[in-house]
Amino acid sequence: MILYGASGHGKVIVDILESMQEPRIEIWDDADREPIWEYPVSKPRPFAGINDKLIISIGVNATRKKVADRLGDSIDFGTAIHSTAYVSRRSTVDVGTVVMAGVTINPDACIGKHCIINTSSSIDHDCVLEDYVHISPNATLSGDVTVGEGTHIGSGASVIQGIRIGKWCNIGAGAVVISDIPDYATAVGNPARVIKIKAQ
Repeated sequence: MILYGASGHGKVIVDILESMQEPRIEIWDDADREPIWEYPVSKPRPFAGINDKLIISIGVNATRKKVADRLGDSIDFGTAIHSTAYVSRRSTVDVGTVVMAGVTINPDACIGKHCIINTSSSIDHDCVLEDYVHISPNATLSGDVTVGEGTHIGSGASVIQGIRIGKWCNIGAGAVVISDIPDYATAVGNPARVIKIKAQ
């Protein structure tokens, strides 16, 4: 498995891959970086390995999307799911997504491409997460929640059942979301209220 990005987020994905007993881990970064533990960091190279898969180990949703768009169909993307995560066999997790330690993903949840499902977060039944979503540590999505592309749900946030959150939103840490959130909005507080909407 190749990781593209040698930041702190990359360290966590290395740990996930080790928990999966991944036999070979390689790390790329565009910048000069120190090794991550015993794993050296090299510059990206042509993707030639027939069995190689790649995960974009960059925590910023928009940057992760740019890299994925740039790479296009030239490579195969992998997934990384920590050995302590519970992922229902009746849920789906698409390519490029990472699922960290202690996560729960319940039946009929649908997780898109290149998402981050962070430590001890909970995704309940029938939730839909579009591509490039980041669910931060200890966040809770109740049943039948939809989260649009590129949205970031902050640490410890709670979203009640049936809520629709738009694309490229930011939901603050600890927010309690009890009503729908429009695209490009930032919402904070308990109950969560929209404090700004980014101009397009």
